[in-house]
Amino acid sequence: MSHEIAVQLMEYSFLVAFAKDGHMHKDSLDMMERIALKDGKIDDEEKEVLTNIFAHARRNGVSDRVEKEISAFCEKYAIA
Repeated sequence: MSHEIAVQLMEYSFLVAFAKDGHMHKDSLDMMERIALKDGKIDDEEKEVLTNIFAHARRNGVSDRVEKEISAFCEKYAIA
């Protein structure tokens, strides 16, 4: 299931999260968190995918609110 979740995260991030204007918004971040926690944990493969997605989001610019939520989520689940 873990690999499937990592794939779902990648697909969602580039088909939905960044599709509108290239930026990640709160609703997309919330959905990615739900996908990542679908099985109740975040394994190393999922962490790697999320690290890359969040780095992409930050390069493109995120609101202060989204940045705070990304940082809190990363800290809570030990995501680099």
